[in-house]
Amino acid sequence: MPSSPANNPSSWFGRLLALPNDSPLKAIFVTLAVCFVASILVAGSAVLLKPLQEANKERERLARIDEIAALLPGVEKALEIEESIRVEARVVDLATGRYVPSIDPANFDQRSAAKDPSLSVPIPPERDLAQIGRRANFAVVYLVLEQERLRAVIIPVRGRGFGSMLHGYLGLSGDLRTAIGLSFYQHGETPGLGALIDDPEWRSMWQGKRVWAGAGDPGIGVAEGPVEPDSPEAEYLVEGLTGATWTSRGVTNLLRFWLGSDGFGPFLRNIPERRG
Repeated sequence: MPSSPANNPSSWFGRLLALPNDSPLKAIFVTLAVCFVASILVAGSAVLLKPLQEANKERERLARIDEIAALLPGVEKALEIEESIRVEARVVDLATGRYVPSIDPANFDQRSAAKDPSLSVPIPPERDLAQIGRRANFAVVYLVLEQERLRAVIIPVRGRGFGSMLHGYLGLSGDLRTAIGLSFYQHGETPGLGALIDDPEWRSMWQGKRVWAGAGDPGIGVAEGPVEPDSPEAEYLVEGLTGATWTSRGVTNLLRFWLGSDGFGPFLRNIPERRG
């Protein structure tokens, strides 16, 4: 029976194994071999776990939609409530503000579309408040309907914070005048500072804030610091995040971008009457 390379002293592998354990050459070989095996295991784990990670991200995204819809008076669980109330997903053409019935919202990925030049448009730097570079031509919005009356509109928002891209949802009342909630489902902001956008107390401050300023432009946003209750700005602004000025500004900028003419402005101005 022929001997294996490991048992054959005339082979390079056999000669390598025959070296003393304190041999520099043998130590280098063993180190490289361990690194090679470890890299295969890590890469394999990443591939195998990716579907689970993506599923977890999707659950978190949907949970934030539920969370905002559940803030409506009389609604406890947005997707598990009385039959008269439902959440309906629609695809919108952001340029025209019209619905696109030919696109299934369940199969449309706005974030991937924004990276595809054939499905997106570049945003000029002077108008790119959210610092996103490109914007998808279409987006999925969520209508919270009671019978056929519009109770709320939930729109996706994203933009640059301090150290990451912020991805979330803004909920607007059925008359589109006030916010019902703002929630981010993905970001990488600094723990204890910018990451306080996840703090329930801070998120609760958005409820009831007026969306539009006197001229009809987006006025909602984050103040540079505390907001005095009797200040005119108290109607529009929530208190700034202490020590997280750039994150606070990022939230304001992304809201005003997506509520503006390059975002959902045309849709919000032309939203079909659903209040009955």
